[in-house]
Amino acid sequence: MPSRSGLLLVDIGQLLTLRSAASGPRRRSSLSDLAILEDAAVLCLGGKIVSVGTARDALRDPWLKKNRRKVIDIDCRGRVVLPGFVDSHTHPVFTNPRLVDFEKRISGADYEEIAEAGGGIRSSIEGVRKANKSALAQRVGTVLADLARHGTTTVEAKSGYGLSFESELKSLQAIRTAAREWPGTVVPTFLGAHVVPPEYRGRAQEYVDVLVNKMMPPVAKRKLAQFVDVFCDRGAFTAEETAQIFAAAEANGLAVRAHVGQLSETRLGPLLRYHPASLDHMDHVNDDDLPALAQSDTVATFVPGANYFLGLARYPNARQFIDSGVAIALATDYNPGSSPTLSLPMAMSLACTHMKMSPAEAIVAATINGAWALRLAERKGSVEAGKDADLSVFDVSDYREIPYWFGTNHCEMTVMNGVPSGPLSS
Repeated sequence: MPSRSGLLLVDIGQLLTLRSAASGPRRRSSLSDLAILEDAAVLCLGGKIVSVGTARDALRDPWLKKNRRKVIDIDCRGRVVLPGFVDSHTHPVFTNPRLVDFEKRISGADYEEIAEAGGGIRSSIEGVRKANKSALAQRVGTVLADLARHGTTTVEAKSGYGLSFESELKSLQAIRTAAREWPGTVVPTFLGAHVVPPEYRGRAQEYVDVLVNKMMPPVAKRKLAQFVDVFCDRGAFTAEETAQIFAAAEANGLAVRAHVGQLSETRLGPLLRYHPASLDHMDHVNDDDLPALAQSDTVATFVPGANYFLGLARYPNARQFIDSGVAIALATDYNPGSSPTLSLPMAMSLACTHMKMSPAEAIVAATINGAWALRLAERKGSVEAGKDADLSVFDVSDYREIPYWFGTNHCEMTVMNGVPSGPLSS
């Protein structure tokens, strides 16, 4: 991995700093505050941002004048620079695409019909259980590199396609191995509660007992995960089972998050008692739960790539969430069954066109609020002195072009913890 030399990004046409006086995740009007600087520069040292301002101010900096030879200049040539994207919901540990599911869906089968026929999440289990840790780590490493090419510098990575003690630990170990070889930041999440595996069919409580008593303690002891996730929905785990898993996570010193409301409505009150960092999907939510959600620091994370790929007419009602004061984020939900996309700009485009979010709101949701959803906002998600040197450079002249040009990648370069990657860095 390259050394983290000093970097000076200059001739930035628009620098989206996202600096704000907000003390928590962005809500309502602050979702549109990008704090843009023009003709800007960013100085990074030792993997951290040390100064942000106009190019003129940067070149006058006394330290920079004395240490010019120690700093690599990157001429951004009028491009847009913003915080590296924070993808707070991905499932990278799998072996094969689910092409049969894809064809069945095209012919009219829905998500649950495919699952009943042996497809869906359960169809990915065999590949993960058979694969060795090295192969899975290589797969995750490839995904991380591809995410970075689209501007993502921080990634939440879930297990959840093994669903046995051995394969879940193997999946989390593969994530750890891949993360050590990638200059960006990876947040591992234990998703043993993705669905009930086939061998426990009809015995969900027995599987929950195994999950909390056998799987979770070694995951916590070996520090293989920072979060525990649960797919709380019809056909997966009930709210009562989710609360039991959350309580066990709390006892093991692990934070929690959940998939909620993708297929059916689940009341949020019992889950909010455990202070989840994020509740994701949120297609079906009771209006009466929005005030409590708005009063919490829990982020509602939308994953419109799944709605698109599943061919759904309905997307989460983003404007209702925003108007209610709920903190929202955007993520790819990268996975083989319902959202095989590596592109947060694509998710942002869908949020704009199908959920009526503004381009500015989409950028905030994919950066600083994604950082809040991972409880990393003190380090990630904005371009400010003292934060990690995570930046993405887009070959556009106006930030609104990032979600506008859908289906194409305009990311020219990323900087991950001070390490540049891409054409401009060569």
